[in-house]
Amino acid sequence: MAAGYVELLRTRHAARLLGGTLVGRLPNATGHIAIVLFTRAEGGSYTLAGALAAVYGLATAVGQPLLGRAVDLRGQPRVMLPAAVLSALGMAAFAFVGIGSLPLAYAAVGVAGLFTPPLEGGLRALWPSVLGRADKVHAAYALDAVAQEVMFTVGPLLVTLCVALWSPGAALLVINAIGVLGALSVVVSEPSRTWRSAPREAHWLGALRSPGLLALLGSFFFVGLALGSITVAGVAYADDQGREAVYGWLMAALGLGALLGGVVYGARQWAGVPERRLRVLVGLLALGYLPLTLTPGVLPMCVLAAVAGVFLAPSLACAFIVVDRHAPRGTVTEAFSWLVTTFGVGAAVGTGAAGPAIEGGGTAWGFAVAGAGGVAALLVLLGTVRVLSAPVGGGQVAGSAESDRNGAVEPGFSAGHQA
Repeated sequence: MAAGYVELLRTRHAARLLGGTLVGRLPNATGHIAIVLFTRAEGGSYTLAGALAAVYGLATAVGQPLLGRAVDLRGQPRVMLPAAVLSALGMAAFAFVGIGSLPLAYAAVGVAGLFTPPLEGGLRALWPSVLGRADKVHAAYALDAVAQEVMFTVGPLLVTLCVALWSPGAALLVINAIGVLGALSVVVSEPSRTWRSAPREAHWLGALRSPGLLALLGSFFFVGLALGSITVAGVAYADDQGREAVYGWLMAALGLGALLGGVVYGARQWAGVPERRLRVLVGLLALGYLPLTLTPGVLPMCVLAAVAGVFLAPSLACAFIVVDRHAPRGTVTEAFSWLVTTFGVGAAVGTGAAGPAIEGGGTAWGFAVAGAGGVAALLVLLGTVRVLSAPVGGGQVAGSAESDRNGAVEPGFSAGHQA
């Protein structure tokens, strides 16, 4: 299992691109936490801290597909690096202005979010030209999903370390400076410099003119909603247990489950079309969320959380393949960025929905929101089987190794365009 990932990372440029992208995305993974800590240190209320973090998240959601489209049109270096610098300058302005002038504070975090570079979508657009074979690309998608779990675990720890060593303002500056270095490492690499998107048809909807992509986005909005609600319900569960540390254990168990699931999923090749496989994975994901409503003791609850996380990374990795198959030609970076945006918006909605559910019916109802989100995600996929069965993008992966039950090569894979 590990040998396959080691072989993948030994491919020229692969380790650098993955590492640079993860480092470059560090500000996005920790921005909301750093904003809240800085605002509280400046004497602001939790309400203000939450509002500033929400503006940052909303601006990021708006900026990702717009910048993704710009990358498809103009290439990665001309968009990614300037965006990373502007985002870092926005957060630096917030660190220096503070909350003394609220309009400037909101504008600063808005700029930081809006210009967050679409490194996640950019990396997935690069994998086909770097790895070539479809089986390696699919393994890279799984490794990417696993690496995200590590980043979202380590990132907050780095923020708290910076705060402990220096200050919340310094944490804002350091994390974003590191992010610029990560983006720089990616865009000066040969694959990023030479990559060009396939020619695209001019259309104002861009990637969103694909019905299959819209169906996928609708499903993963609800997956995001489920995860967002779990983060709030987990706090309520920890309060019920009278131990704050329980929340950390639950989130760690959820992340561990996703980590293990992603590693196992990416270590083998899978037969059959990915759309069918995605329905199974999302169904298992939904099934894993439902038992959380039982809210048993801490140890059983942590086990349930780990089980609930097992199918998250595989679902994401499979979704990346489906995005590639359904993105209209020349819109792959934008399409991946839309998935990031939709997932994030769903998580924000889930966070907001879980609070009233908990206040009205208790902690179990907060986890019920997660279960309902998982079921809704599955229902969207089941209701759009016909749409998802007809890929329109042609894909970017060369040499697909996947086959259907009759042994035919899975349709929808062609060589990506390389300058």
